[in-house]
Amino acid sequence: MMVFHEFGCIFAGMTTATSSRRSHRWAVAVFFFLAGLCFASWASRIPDIKQKLELNDAGLGAVLVALPVGLMTSLPIAGWLVSRWGSKKVVILAATGYPLTLVFLGAVQHSWQLAAVLFVFGLFGNLFNISVNTQAVGVEALYKRPIMASFHGTWSLAGFSGAAIGTLAVSGRLVPLYHFALICCAVILTLLVTRTYLLPADAGKSNQPIFAKPDAAILKLGLIAFGSMVCEGTMFDWSGVYFQKVVMVPEQQITLGYVAFMSTMAGGRFIGDRLTARLGAKRMLQCSGLVIAVGLFTAVLFPTVIPATAGFLLVGIGVSSVVPLVYSSAGKSKTMLPGVALAAVSTIGFFGFLFGPPLIGFIAQAASLRVSFSVIACFGLCTALLASFMRWN
Repeated sequence: MMVFHEFGCIFAGMTTATSSRRSHRWAVAVFFFLAGLCFASWASRIPDIKQKLELNDAGLGAVLVALPVGLMTSLPIAGWLVSRWGSKKVVILAATGYPLTLVFLGAVQHSWQLAAVLFVFGLFGNLFNISVNTQAVGVEALYKRPIMASFHGTWSLAGFSGAAIGTLAVSGRLVPLYHFALICCAVILTLLVTRTYLLPADAGKSNQPIFAKPDAAILKLGLIAFGSMVCEGTMFDWSGVYFQKVVMVPEQQITLGYVAFMSTMAGGRFIGDRLTARLGAKRMLQCSGLVIAVGLFTAVLFPTVIPATAGFLLVGIGVSSVVPLVYSSAGKSKTMLPGVALAAVSTIGFFGFLFGPPLIGFIAQAASLRVSFSVIACFGLCTALLASFMRWN
């Protein structure tokens, strides 16, 4: 009887642990979704806010700079807060401030107000990014296998959902303020239900410093993220222009390349964890970099609809797993706390997101869009090359 009793206790403990682990995973996935939903909601209404404030293209471009400035400003703050307070508290703070700031974006009446609120929106957005990824690193440690890409896939899925809701809001002539207020209410209600299931404590040793100089491994991870995000930023900002100016598709097909890229990037994140478990992080990143390069070179060498679309599909597959893998590896740093390591890698990687689109413009002006896309393809090759020089757990 004692044997059966002990076996029952062990089985009950295993069941409880599994259930708790699953609850943490679902909770973190929900917060990834909320972060993506808030950002996509804002992006879907930019044209309406531009029209409301009577901004021209140059004026809108100048105001939109406030968003990345806020994001970059918050990067060192985010790492410090997560390390000092723990990622759970910062997630709750960010998940409250992010949607509330979204409501203020819908209420602005002047361009200077929009710039100020966008700065705060970027700040809360990055707090959300660093803290929820720190949570994801902790949950992945519980599973002892790759699951980071699926979290980022949830963010991409939220992007599609937010865009769809935005389209419905526009077609129903719902003003941005009311649209954003509904999103805010949904996010806050979900936060109240889900917050208790977040991980209570982060991974990392207590003797690791809050402020530390990034070591060689973190710098290499940051450069891998940089190369991938150069390619990703190019797809976001220039895919439509490429299809319009180079592929020369009809107006109704201009977004075809962007949709192709986004669909495979989102889908790739839901299968990326299984591939990583089978291939290993090093080989997965090498393959990802090569696929990015092949996709871009295909679009450059064969600038017609079918090959170019196929090339952009490959680019989406290639970039899908790079940032999740880099974040996962950074969170396991032995010299820095997870939040600090993630902030360091994000800082380097985000410069790639800002650097890529202007680089495309300068090269295109000096030569052509096809030449500029060929240069960006080399960043994919650099991603594969850098991964070869990393030591992976």
